[in-house]
Amino acid sequence: MELRASSSLLPCILLLSLFSSVGTVSAQQKFGINYGQIANNLPDPTQVASLLRSMNVNKVKLYDADPKVLTAFANTGVEFIISVGNENLQTMASSPGAARQWVAQHVQPFIPATRITGIIVGNEVLGNNDTAMAASLVPAMQAVYDALAALGVGGGQVTVSSAHSVNVLATSFPPSSGTFQEGVAQYVKPLLDFHSKTGSPFLINAYPFFAYKGSPGSVSLPYVLFQPNAGVRDGGLVYDNMLYAQIDAVYAAMKAMGHADIGVRVSETGWPSKGDEDEVGATAQNAAAYNGNLMQRIAMSQGTPLKPSVPIDVFVFALFNENMKPGPASERNYGLFYPNGSPVYAINAGTAGANPGFGGSGGGSSVGRFDPYSSQSMFSSASRLAVRRRLSSLTLLLVLPMVSALLAS
Repeated sequence: MELRASSSLLPCILLLSLFSSVGTVSAQQKFGINYGQIANNLPDPTQVASLLRSMNVNKVKLYDADPKVLTAFANTGVEFIISVGNENLQTMASSPGAARQWVAQHVQPFIPATRITGIIVGNEVLGNNDTAMAASLVPAMQAVYDALAALGVGGGQVTVSSAHSVNVLATSFPPSSGTFQEGVAQYVKPLLDFHSKTGSPFLINAYPFFAYKGSPGSVSLPYVLFQPNAGVRDGGLVYDNMLYAQIDAVYAAMKAMGHADIGVRVSETGWPSKGDEDEVGATAQNAAAYNGNLMQRIAMSQGTPLKPSVPIDVFVFALFNENMKPGPASERNYGLFYPNGSPVYAINAGTAGANPGFGGSGGGSSVGRFDPYSSQSMFSSASRLAVRRRLSSLTLLLVLPMVSALLAS
């Protein structure tokens, strides 16, 4: 009997592939994924919908409001955050009617079939020396927020925010001394007031990779990869990884400006599997360690030292490698998957190997097994055992019926 990768069997094949490469699957993944599309070889959005359902990922962030994607994910239950491009901000700020037209075109036709739960207005606007765009940010956000209300879209459940580079901070270490850059403070104050009024989170794009790449001699690799290390102390708090320190530095910076009532969400973080010769640390091994360890912590609903009872809320960058992104090689190699659907590397598994994906060849990078739940891990044996039991049970429940379906076909 010949087994063919027909479209009807794609979800089964993809999930079997994923179980061999991602050892951190849970009944419902708690992390979101960034779905970038700066490439000319990506699969059709309907296939992507199958992939994400197979992964049990239910949160996706787009960098636009692609109608093909939003249509493909109708009635899947996947939550979407869509984006207004930077090029639209000044027009929306000066003409609220433009914001209303944007919402009418990019949101209203898709709700409620597609679960749009958030709109990001602008990406990394602050800190790039474009004062006109910076001044337009909050007025544009307010215009989008008002347009949602005027059109009766989302029932008040669609949040409006903006994503910022962690570099908007002038000081981030120690975390308790976090402050915003002097040049952006005048724009941050009304932004925080908006978040406080509307209940939306402050979003940051945080990449410990950049810190390690810039100073590999002084930045500890285990510290940025969530691997066991001595940690760093900030008063009575101990940080064992850079991402948590960056998150808490944002909390401190907001508190310094009078706001302790706003949540922080990581809109982007990830690690490249490949880079140029001078991009130290851009390897499949490190990418597997970073994303694998991060997913383990998310699965445990872990909080930061400053906010231990508030689980970190993270969107991993990115779903696919994007071959048309400009810049250094690392920019094109952040994906968890190749465009053919095969994993770029194994997370908490032996090797990625060749996987059927969307019908193309494998091409997965060979990386050694990295097990953050090893005997040297910082996690307790009880936590390790609980997670492993949950994963073993889930594997039996999901994989066996699919094997039967494959054989029956």
